[in-house]
Amino acid sequence: MTKETASPLYRQVKDFIIRQIRAGAWKSESRIPSENEIVSTLGVSRMTAHRALRELTEEGYLFRVQGVGTFVAPRKPESALLEIGSISEEISQRGGIHSSEVHLLREEKASREIAAAMDLRVGAKVFHSLIVHRENGLPIQLSDRYVNPSLAPEYLQQDFTRFTPNQYLMKIVPLTEAEHVIEAQLPDLKTQTLLEIRPSEPCLVLYRRTWSSHAVATRSRFVHPGSRHRLRGRFKPSANAIFLTA
Repeated sequence: MTKETASPLYRQVKDFIIRQIRAGAWKSESRIPSENEIVSTLGVSRMTAHRALRELTEEGYLFRVQGVGTFVAPRKPESALLEIGSISEEISQRGGIHSSEVHLLREEKASREIAAAMDLRVGAKVFHSLIVHRENGLPIQLSDRYVNPSLAPEYLQQDFTRFTPNQYLMKIVPLTEAEHVIEAQLPDLKTQTLLEIRPSEPCLVLYRRTWSSHAVATRSRFVHPGSRHRLRGRFKPSANAIFLTA
């Protein structure tokens, strides 16, 4: 490691390890060099090596087994948080095989909650779909979606085992706005069954509303098992952005 760069040494060690992982030199779940070996190979202090390994473990790149060593963590599939894409395309891009099961596809009367979210009157007609998406046979998303029939009148006639609702809707409904809200939740019994997870499995839940012009097109809830999936977002704040913390 060189001290001529402005980057702190521990960050250089982190970057080196990440490059080894991304290049495939250190495979998923393989043991990496020990802290002492990193100190010797890279010429850094023990404190520097320890910090780099600790932070990479906290960030999910590595995991440690007491008395055994440090290993490359299996990477979770991830979805783009700030984009509206098709999960089947995301899975294909990472080399996986997508499949889906339609558990519900019907017309319903809007409840108070759905009517308020979609700017409809209570009891108005809505379309409702409930679909489990799998990657290489493993359930990674439960898609619970309500659709405005006036914008997608033939939604119930589609075969959503051949393509996703997102792929269909993006073709026929020009979206002009979207809203995302994320929560961490424990799964209810129905979600446990559909996603084949334990009651104690924490889930990432993404609530999404989309608009076409001034009308709400969809109100959706996407549930992801926390151990199988993650969400990622990157953006540039505007000059007038205000950040609030609580």
